[in-house]
Amino acid sequence: MDKREFIARRVAQEMRDGYYVNLGIGIPTLVPNYLPPGIEVILQSENGMLGVGPYPYEGEEDPDLINAGKEPVTEIAGSCYFSSAESFAMIRGGHIDASVLGALEVDEKGTLANWAVPGKMLKGMGGAMDLVAGTKRLIIAMEHTAKDGAPKIVKKCTLPVTGIEVADLIVTDLAVIEVTRRGLVLREVAPGVTPQAVQKVTEPTLEIAPDLKTISVVPETVERPLFR
Repeated sequence: MDKREFIARRVAQEMRDGYYVNLGIGIPTLVPNYLPPGIEVILQSENGMLGVGPYPYEGEEDPDLINAGKEPVTEIAGSCYFSSAESFAMIRGGHIDASVLGALEVDEKGTLANWAVPGKMLKGMGGAMDLVAGTKRLIIAMEHTAKDGAPKIVKKCTLPVTGIEVADLIVTDLAVIEVTRRGLVLREVAPGVTPQAVQKVTEPTLEIAPDLKTISVVPETVERPLFR
């Protein structure tokens, strides 16, 4: 299974019926494709939309209907629109149940760095700084290591930080790791992966949960165009 798909499938299991959810770009946008049966979430976008639907079929795109990443989307029944200021008021006011974001680095205390890409010119971190502070639960969805094999779960972030001690759960292609006050707890490992293998590519020392499990993912359930 593709790593990105595997991660998204596992993150989808963290969603609860009726959640209001904000998704970052990349892997997080895949999560709605794999929601368990009977689970419905309402997607919120920083640019002022509540009730974001899947990507449109080719040729059915509406140039005025986009998400915060400027990608074409559809709307679900009951969708509503509002100003960006009202959208951020929802986020800052603690009305978003969960946010799923990608990461460049996460440290042992849950501090997140996910906006400044080395060597790339960026104008700012966008809504990430508000999401990490205002959402009730922050889930990080990312590959466990960088392209060169370097750990992305580090003792201390070296890249510009998005938020300090904000992450609650880290889901990668190798493991599910909970961020606690006492440190990082390894809760689940991917099929065929040992705790030792996870530790080898993780800088901080991991506490292994006594009820350590193997990650189990659910099949695809949607019939609409997939979130990409």
